[in-house]
Amino acid sequence: MDHTPARPIALAHLGVIAVRGVEARKFLNGQLSQDVLGLPADRVELAGLHNPQGRMVALLRLVPLGANDLLCILPRTVLTDTLATLRKFLLRTKATLTDESASWIIEGLADDAILPAAVGSARIDGTEISWRHAVDGRVMRLRPASSEIDASGINTSDASDHSSAQEKALADWQFADIAAGLPEITDSTRGEFVAQMLNLDVLGGISFTKGCYTGQEVIARAHYRGRVKRRAQRFRITAMQHASPLQPGQKVKLIDGGSARTAQIVNVAQGSQGIECLAVTGFGSATSESVDSPNDIPTLTAVALPMSYALPE
Repeated sequence: MDHTPARPIALAHLGVIAVRGVEARKFLNGQLSQDVLGLPADRVELAGLHNPQGRMVALLRLVPLGANDLLCILPRTVLTDTLATLRKFLLRTKATLTDESASWIIEGLADDAILPAAVGSARIDGTEISWRHAVDGRVMRLRPASSEIDASGINTSDASDHSSAQEKALADWQFADIAAGLPEITDSTRGEFVAQMLNLDVLGGISFTKGCYTGQEVIARAHYRGRVKRRAQRFRITAMQHASPLQPGQKVKLIDGGSARTAQIVNVAQGSQGIECLAVTGFGSATSESVDSPNDIPTLTAVALPMSYALPE
């Protein structure tokens, strides 16, 4: 079943950091896991910002604007901290870092027949930038906030923007992200996961040839010296002992196929088919790791990720 919205929806939970200047790309290339210097104008790519221990503190979508400038799309809940982290390393670099969330509207669309099918393919149409967001065909669009009226005809300065229809559309979008295997870092999961735990290597968000960046040694060691034992996997929640909802970052005991193991929630969403989550866990082996809510044992059913999303053995 297609979980995408029938018309563009405002992805108001996302914000924009603008990195501008003649050394903008050089600066980001030294901080992020993506090859920013080699990012072409017709691509939007994922990139991780990590701490020295290789743990991800932000997951960004890099949108190129010409030869130097870029926009970084990320959840608003981590935008301020991410901006502060990046500014620590700016020093005398010929670049500026600013929060431009108020200057842009970010929307989700079910499809765009003009865009190539490959995920990350982008095109510029005047002042608008669109790119293929996921393997299910969904598209993200970025356009200047020239007025307070969004694509759905809703006054974004009005509290009615948070109507039940908008909330449902956003929930369906986030549910589809989980079905597509797309993780999201929020304020409760900053610094919790190494890049490969969130399958950033599978999603093309890591360059292993670009050179040094913060956390690079840990990430490279995990890549070259052995299999990552815990990765984000997709689950459908079929039962809970208690009514308390699962939260990103929460460690739980899950029951899958009759065996119990520990998992840590990455992101969770409720759609028309129920509740699904991406959770970092081992490949079927039981663990003794402590959990946040030992009395809440959710029964989860493993659900396949897209065919193009093969986790390394």
